Amino acid sequence: MTVDFPGLGTAINVFTVVVGALLGMAVGHRLPGHTRSVVTDVLGLTTLLMAGLSVVSVTDVALGRATGTGAPVLIVLGALLIGGIGGSLLRIEERLESLAGVVQARMARRPALVGAGEAGVDHAARERFIEGWLSASLLFCVGPLTILGSLSDGLGRGIEQLMLKSVLDGFAAMAFASSFGVGVLFSAVSVAVVQGLLTLLGVMLGSLLPDAHIAALTATGGLMLVGIALRLLNIKQVPVGDLLPALVVAPLLTQVVVSLR
Repeated sequence: MTVDFPGLGTAINVFTVVVGALLGMAVGHRLPGHTRSVVTDVLGLTTLLMAGLSVVSVTDVALGRATGTGAPVLIVLGALLIGGIGGSLLRIEERLESLAGVVQARMARRPALVGAGEAGVDHAARERFIEGWLSASLLFCVGPLTILGSLSDGLGRGIEQLMLKSVLDGFAAMAFASSFGVGVLFSAVSVAVVQGLLTLLGVMLGSLLPDAHIAALTATGGLMLVGIALRLLNIKQVPVGDLLPALVVAPLLTQVVVSLR
C-alpha cells in the first residue's frame, strides 16, 4: 500500500534538514577553523548562485504579460522598499535575535550545542545562532521549489519537487550546521511552518497564486538571498530579517499592477 497524504513532502523535507543538521553538528567541531571558514565561503558563493537563478524570475514571461515589460523590476524594488521599511520599523531582525536569545537561554544546560561558556550564552554565540537560523531558513523557504512543491503536494499532484528539494536541503543543512551549529537545526521548524501552511492553503484554495505572482515573489526572494550571500562572505551585514515582509508585499503589488492595467 502506498503511503501518500498532503504534507508528506514537507515531512520528508523536515526530516532531511534535521538529519543533515545533526550530522553537520556532529562533525563540525572536528574541523579546523580555517576549514569551517572555507565551507562558509563556499556556502556564500552557492547561495549567490541560487539567488541568481531566482532573480531571473523577474524576466518571467507570465509576469511580463500580466504587468507589462517595465513593471517587474519596479514591483521587486517596491516590495523590498515597502517590506524593508515596514520590517525595520517593526524591528524584525532585532526581535529575531531576541527570540534566538530566549531559545538559547533555555538550552543553556547544554552549552556545547549553543557555544556558551561557563559565564552563559554570550553575544557571539547568539549572533552565530541567529545567523545559522536565518540563513538556513531563508535558503530552505525561499524559491520556486518551496512554493510550487508545497502547492503541488497540497493539490495532490505529487511530491516529486519536494523530494528533490529535500535532498538539496539535507546536504545544505549538513554544510551550514558544520559552521553555524544548532541554529540550522531550528530552521527545520521554519520549513515545517512555511511549507506546511502553503500545503494547507493548496488543499483549501486549490491554486493559491498565479504564475506571475509566484515569479514576483521568487525574484524578490532571490535578492534577499543575495543579502544572505553577502553576509556569509563577510562583505556586508545586510539586515535580511527586516526585509522578510517583502515576500508578502511582492505578490500584493503584482495584483495591484494587474488590476490597474
